[in-house]
Amino acid sequence: MSELEANTPALESEAAPEAAAPAQPPSTIIAPDEEGIARAVAALRAGELVAFPTETVYGLGADADNPEAVRKIFKLKGRPADHPVIVHLHDAGQLERYAAEIPPAARALAQRFWPGPLTLILRRRPEVPDVVTGGQDTVGLRVPSHPVARKLLEAFGGGIAAPSANKFGRVSPTTAQHVAADYGHHAPLILDGEAPAVGIESTIVDVTGETPRLLRPGAITAAQIEEVLGVAPAGPDADAPRAPGSLDKHYAPKAAVRLVKRTEMIELLASHRGRRVAVLALEINVPRLSPQLVRVMPAVASQYARELYANLRALDATGAELILVEQPPQTPAWAAVNDRLMRAARSGGDGT
Repeated sequence: MSELEANTPALESEAAPEAAAPAQPPSTIIAPDEEGIARAVAALRAGELVAFPTETVYGLGADADNPEAVRKIFKLKGRPADHPVIVHLHDAGQLERYAAEIPPAARALAQRFWPGPLTLILRRRPEVPDVVTGGQDTVGLRVPSHPVARKLLEAFGGGIAAPSANKFGRVSPTTAQHVAADYGHHAPLILDGEAPAVGIESTIVDVTGETPRLLRPGAITAAQIEEVLGVAPAGPDADAPRAPGSLDKHYAPKAAVRLVKRTEMIELLASHRGRRVAVLALEINVPRLSPQLVRVMPAVASQYARELYANLRALDATGAELILVEQPPQTPAWAAVNDRLMRAARSGGDGT
């Protein structure tokens, strides 16, 4: 028996009741077949929003060349107007349509990692709408690898501006059902698809200066970037462009999130009797908690990332007031996971 199993007080009587099933919104989830892709393309060309899967998370997309359509993203998400969005492209050949300058570092990274979970920050062309860039002179571009995203982008023919398809600051969605649940009767058209293989947002690299800057960690690591460019990326500084998902408070469930060591988790479970406490544990189960209040995560960083958001959403749905998250290892391989958990923990309960 593990230390956590042996010392966890019995809390079955304090378990949250099963959350009531939310009212189901009208069906806006469609299959990504030829008819579904055509319907999504028609919606984008009409200035409407379409949610679609990528290999990172679900995106909430609009025609990147239509400012009024992109503004609908901000309104639906409750997103600050100065927070830029990423433009998704079908291939690197479309870079010149949005980027005024494409330095050798950008081309090298694109050749190595596209299609894939990498966003490049480049100098924008003047015609790129300010609403896309947050009023900055840079634009974020990436080529996703998810087959549904690729089919949609190829059929649409242009760039699709798409942040994550959740309410601003909340946990990103990794299924079509997550998107539908977040927006209810206001849900846009949603293309169904396989769950993202990565599960957290893309790595963001600024290549507008002499030294690349890593603005957001993701599945593509700093070491991999250094391997391609021959120089380690610097971190963000005061002069770095604003990047999506880089606010101190982000990726948060409604419940408060607290990062703890395993020994501290034992003490907190004992001291929080009477509260609805859920646990995101690393490898070890917590058998004395109600099963619905426990999610056991794998000890491999990439697998952990893939399951993180779905499990945070599942624990939040139990009505838990507090989610205790066992602190993952503090190593480079876990940088992206730790970044997301740190920002979620800073947000406090109910988005505060």
